[in-house]
Amino acid sequence: MTADLVAALLVLAVLAVWLGAAGFARLRDPLDRMHCIAFVNATAGSALLVAGFLSDGATLRAFKIAFLVGVSLLAGAASSHAVGRALRQRAAAAEEGTGR
Repeated sequence: MTADLVAALLVLAVLAVWLGAAGFARLRDPLDRMHCIAFVNATAGSALLVAGFLSDGATLRAFKIAFLVGVSLLAGAASSHAVGRALRQRAAAAEEGTGR
């Protein structure tokens, strides 16, 4: 039973990554693409985290997975904020340059 649940969670993680890649390829705006990256980090990371705890229990390896997922979410949020701010400033500078 546990092995089937772990396998289902891993399939969910892979499907989330493929869905995020398809969305990333389809969307044209860089800000929209950042949402795809955040989606992949949150869904695939959470699925892997739950699969790790179901597979091993509360072991050091499962806590390492939790740490890596947490760092990935925090780093993703920080980089999304920085990129979004840079894109906003670039658009504002382009508007000032055109005389609007």
